Amino acid sequence: MCTIFLSYRTHPHYKLVLASNRDEFYKRPTAAADFWTENPNILAGQDLEKGGTWLGITKQGRIATLTNFRDLSNMKKNAESRGQLVSDFLETNITPKDYLIQIQKTSKLYNGFNLLVGDSNSLYYYSKYNDEITQVEPGIHGLSNHSLNTPWPKVVLGKNMLKELMDDKLIHHKLFNILKDTTVPRDEDLPDTQIGIELERLLSPIYIESPQYGTRAMTVVTIDYNNEVTFIEKSLDTEVMQWKESFYSFKY
Repeated sequence: MCTIFLSYRTHPHYKLVLASNRDEFYKRPTAAADFWTENPNILAGQDLEKGGTWLGITKQGRIATLTNFRDLSNMKKNAESRGQLVSDFLETNITPKDYLIQIQKTSKLYNGFNLLVGDSNSLYYYSKYNDEITQVEPGIHGLSNHSLNTPWPKVVLGKNMLKELMDDKLIHHKLFNILKDTTVPRDEDLPDTQIGIELERLLSPIYIESPQYGTRAMTVVTIDYNNEVTFIEKSLDTEVMQWKESFYSFKY
């Protein structure tokens, strides 16, 4: 279901610092991050079942990422794939705000989602449930499976950990320490999303592990003020249950 932490225009060296976990069933076929064969302009992992992605960036610095909004009572069986919301943005030249205006008109086709899209000039957020398009202000933000900055325990924890790195030049691998955090909050601090206390506990850490479902990709992206992009992904090879790291760097 994914968790995202980001610093937007608050770090002295990076205008964007983003750390994201993708949580998914281990059996779902997935390709690790790479420049796509069908569109070499896009750097992203790929959901091989539906063809979209959960996080990606282009060679021009367009970036998009997504989380599901946890509301099992309103799930549609024949909904459109939410991963296409990310890849479709990366394949266009539409401004982030204009793209979200288009998505707002068709959001009923999808199950619940949160979508962040940006370029070198701006970063915007849209949630199907709030049905509002907002420009992301400079600051430290967290997004799980509710609205942006909803104070779920893992969102608060991750934001606080990210804040401690805001004067750190060697930030990249320290961001993975956030993404690997397995802290389980007290039951009384957990949200109630109508899935039962056992599932709430299972899904409550930043890093999730279980026999069939868990964190499958940890991704760190930074963009400095000279538009130098660093993209590092640690992806879980579910055939052997081992982690593999990919590193990319380019300037736009």
